[in-house]
Amino acid sequence: MTRSIVVGLDGTEQAGVAAEWAAEEAVLRGTEVHLVYAKEPVPEAALPLGEWESEELWAREMMARTAGELRERHPGLSVTSQVLPSGPVPGLVAAAEESELLVLGSRALGSLAGYLLGSVGLTVAGVVTSPVVLVRAVSAGSTPRRPVVVGADVRQPVDSVLGFAFEEAARRHTQVLVVYVQQLPLHAGMGPAMVPDFRLSMVPEIKRSVEVMLEPWRAKYPDVEAIARMAVGSAGLELVAVAREAALVVVGRRTRRSTHGAHIGSVAHAVLHHSPVPVALVPHD
Repeated sequence: MTRSIVVGLDGTEQAGVAAEWAAEEAVLRGTEVHLVYAKEPVPEAALPLGEWESEELWAREMMARTAGELRERHPGLSVTSQVLPSGPVPGLVAAAEESELLVLGSRALGSLAGYLLGSVGLTVAGVVTSPVVLVRAVSAGSTPRRPVVVGADVRQPVDSVLGFAFEEAARRHTQVLVVYVQQLPLHAGMGPAMVPDFRLSMVPEIKRSVEVMLEPWRAKYPDVEAIARMAVGSAGLELVAVAREAALVVVGRRTRRSTHGAHIGSVAHAVLHHSPVPVALVPHD
């Protein structure tokens, strides 16, 4: 059975933009889109008569309208929908476990502020074991030929994260820009004029390490141009800066089994909140 791309809808503009991104991705992958709406589990007795049914009716009509628009823009695309009664977080997490990809929208605060992620989005993105893509509500349109940017660590390269980035670049017939940022120890910034020279002296060694890390990926994806970019400083700031010229930014997240709180590292957290383009968060052990 083909696993679909799941989109969480709530009737907002950002969710609609996320659905369109998911439809374009589904066309590239040759899969279907599954729209879901997660109801808050409120006892029927606590609601006025008819309100329980009216929310579900509204959700079904909203998803049917969205599905129709997606099919019209992408002829041949299979789109299904479902109301999830178990609540936003457990509902989206369960749906994500059965999917190739979970896509969620996030409200834009402006060109500098980037994403606003609510507690539901952060919690879901922090606990699911399948990749999650957060799509910002913008009207700039798709930019498939821009590079796919991926944050990598030569000390602990993660195959699932790099593999996701190369697969996305291959589907889009574009480049992969692999970004590695070496963070200096705290005392490095306390010295005199030797510090800039120290930073520059590290770059050739870092570059060699990144090139070695990329060798097997270049062999596996010979049609994907892989470009390495090295920097010294803050990984989050560097990825956000590079994201301005990207189609997608890919970052990793270590898998945590607990459902309490959002388990997202500082680099991924910075990128999720400030990237101007969609961000794929790929879990790994």
